[in-house]
Order: sequence, then structure tokens, then C-alpha cells
Amino acid sequence: MKDQKCDIGLFGLGVMGRNFVLNMADRGFSVGVYNRTDQKTREFMEQDVKDREIQAAYTVNDFLSLLRPPKSVLISVPAGDPVDAVIDEITLGLDPGDLIVDMGNSHFSDTDRRYQTLTQKRWHFLGMGISGGEYGARHGPSLMPGGSREGYERIRAVMEASAAQVDKTPCVAYLGEGSAGHYVKMVHNGIEYGIMQLIAETYDLMKRGMGFNVEQLHTVYDAWNQGELNGYLMEITSEIFLKNDEKTKNPLVDMILDHSRQKGTGKWTSIEAMEQQVPAPTIHAGVGARDLSVYMEERKMASETLQGPDGKDSHLDKGFVEQLKNALYIGMAGCYAQGMALLKQAGKNYGDAPDLETVATIWRGGCIIRAEMLEDIRSAYGRQPDLPNLLLDPRFSEALAARQEDLRHVVCTAARLGVPAPALMTSLAYYDGYRSPRLPANLIMAQRDYFGAHRYERLDESGTFHAQWAESEVAG
Repeated sequence: MKDQKCDIGLFGLGVMGRNFVLNMADRGFSVGVYNRTDQKTREFMEQDVKDREIQAAYTVNDFLSLLRPPKSVLISVPAGDPVDAVIDEITLGLDPGDLIVDMGNSHFSDTDRRYQTLTQKRWHFLGMGISGGEYGARHGPSLMPGGSREGYERIRAVMEASAAQVDKTPCVAYLGEGSAGHYVKMVHNGIEYGIMQLIAETYDLMKRGMGFNVEQLHTVYDAWNQGELNGYLMEITSEIFLKNDEKTKNPLVDMILDHSRQKGTGKWTSIEAMEQQVPAPTIHAGVGARDLSVYMEERKMASETLQGPDGKDSHLDKGFVEQLKNALYIGMAGCYAQGMALLKQAGKNYGDAPDLETVATIWRGGCIIRAEMLEDIRSAYGRQPDLPNLLLDPRFSEALAARQEDLRHVVCTAARLGVPAPALMTSLAYYDGYRSPRLPANLIMAQRDYFGAHRYERLDESGTFHAQWAESEVAG
């Protein structure tokens, strides 16, 4: 083994890195590893490697010498400056034609910059999103590579073997040049924010509104996970309510501070949706709800000052639980639709649109937002690749029409009880806004023309116009 060159190398033995190394090695590939902290490398080799074909190095030059040319190096370090620092370090020992793969949660603009720079210097570069957490990295994640096609083909066999498998199809595919892979991963995370918020709102309505205990909540989410809402987030939600706190013996979920932290990838999706002028209100609601959770002291003060309902209704029954399920279905479908619409528009503006059927296919397994619904989404784009919006697919439009009255009832109930449900409410607004042939934007354009002479367009005549709204207009 010591005299043999490794198929691939990985720089960075954090949680995701070391688990992905073991994953690749278990699939029959030899892997060279390096970590800046020698102690972490030694612990990994002593505790985890066993008889796997993994070799370690304790200098960068020795690490690169482990790899079979042309070399392929995966980088698993925190996004931002650490990625650039590693690239600067390893390129000193790379040859033209070697491959660098950034597996972190890098912002797509950084990936574009690195892709352009490294390509000009005749190296291959991939920005590869990875989703599935620690378990996924170890046993099969969803992988979203973009950048050099030639570079991807070089490691394709390794990635396809190491990715999650659904119906014997690996959850990995080349998504396009430049930052396509990291862009798709960013949108994945935005959808994740939206769906998590939607689930949290159904929880709040059942716990606060109906007084459900953890056993009842587990039963509901477990049942939902057996049907059309089946998915990873539903599965772990049902399991959360089974866990008791070792210290207090209370349900652990009740002991957790209601302060929702975030790493920023959902915010990136929200910002990018605004830049592309793609409506993504459910994703925005997920980001905003996490922001609001941070203001704990202010919320405590407001609870003693601002008046409103107490959030409870003893008359709600299992019929309302069924309505919640249907409302959640619409919210989830809308969240996926918003993400796919952003990918579609970004493809038009940036010039390299990922195939949406392919995106849905590789999200079906391994990743955080994997769900049964993604099979229907994959089929929708398979039938009509140029589908303007997922909600226009006949299967989805019929499913949403059949459930929309339940979403309306849930939103009205949340408003009546004073239970915040921004993601459910904006999901309904998105549905109603998208199906409206005429929106009140005509009044907004009139206002803009009134105070700023911004001009407007007419229904009956082409061109732009300005009206003399009053004898003395206000300039602004």
C-alpha cells in the first residue's frame, strides 16, 4: 500500500471530511489525507482507518506526493478565506491539468472567481455542494458538482459510488460550468429554510393552539411521514419528540432555547432571489423567522406590552390536524417551486441553466430536503423541461387546488389565535398572487408616476407614459 499512489486526496479532516474519506474508502477507492493539525490526522488514522486503503501525510508536499497523477484534491474546510488559503498552498505543488474540488458551502460568486482564476492557470476546478450532514457524508450524500466538465469526468466514478442511491441512480450529476454546483446547493439550503419553518409552524399550532404533548406530536409527524409528506425533515421531526433530556427528564425539545441560529446560506438564497427578481416569499419567511427569534429580550418585553389572543383553542380537533397536513403540502410544493424558479431564471441571466429534472433527481436521496414529493417534481420536469413554474404542472395544480381551502382555514385560524405563521401565510399569498391575472401593481405604478414621474405602461397602447396627476405635482 505504501508504494501505491492514491486515487484521490482530501484536505481537511473535520466532521464532513473524515466521514467522506471513509465513505470513498469503503467503496473501494484509495484515499490520501492531510489536515493542518497533525494530532487530528493521527487520531483519525488510529481510530477510524483500520484496514481501509487510506494513507496520511503530515506536510502538504507529502500529501500531494501520495496522489496518482493527474492529481485530484478535495478540499473540506470552512468557506471563505480558508478555501483560498488552501488553494494557494496546494497549487504550489500541483501540475497543469490537476483537479481541485471545493466541497464547502462557498458562496457562488467566490466559486466563479476561483473557477476563472484556476482555469486560466490550466488547473481544473469544481465547486461541489454536499448535503446530508455527517451521516450523509459517511453513508451517501447528495452531491452537486459544477465547474470543469473534464475535471468531473475524472472523479465521476468515485462520486457516483460514494453518493446516495435512489432506484439504483446515484444522487450526483454534473450541473454546469462555473459555480453551477454551489448555486444549486445554495438554493437547496434556501428551500431547506422554508420547509423547516413550515414544519415549525404546524408544530406551534398543534402545541400552542391545540395543547398537544410530545407523544401526540410524535404520532402526527410519524403518520405524516408515512404518506405524501414523507421525507428526511419529517422523519427527524417525529423522532425529536421521543427524546428526553438526561438532566431534567423533560422532553428535550422543550428545554431548547427558541433562538434559531443560521450560517447564512438561506440568506444568500433570499438575497439572490431578490437580485434575480424571482418571488420567493416562503424562503424569505424562513430566513426572517430565524432573524426574529434572535430578539429574545425584546420579544419578552413585547409579550407584556402588545395585546393579542392567547394562541389557544380547545375546540380544534383531528380535522384541523388533517387541514394542517394539507396546508403543509401546499407550502412545501410552493417552496420547491420558488427554488426551481430561481434556478430557471438564474440560468437565463447567467447563461448556464442546470437541468431541473436532474436537480430534482439528485435531491431525492442523501440530502436534507429529500422527500417523496421530489419524485413528482422530477416527473414534472421530465414531462415538460421548459415548465415555467412547478405549480403549472397538472399533477401539482390539481393537488394544490384540492387542498387550498384547508390552507386558507389554517391561515385564518393562525391569525385568529395570534400564532405567527409567516411561511404558511406567504405560501397562500404566493399561490393566490401567482394565479391572479391582474395584481394591484397598477396602483403602485400610478403612485410612482405621481411622486417621481417614473412613467407607466398602458393596457391598450405600447410605450411608456406620464400623467399630470395634479395641478401641482410633488417631485421626489
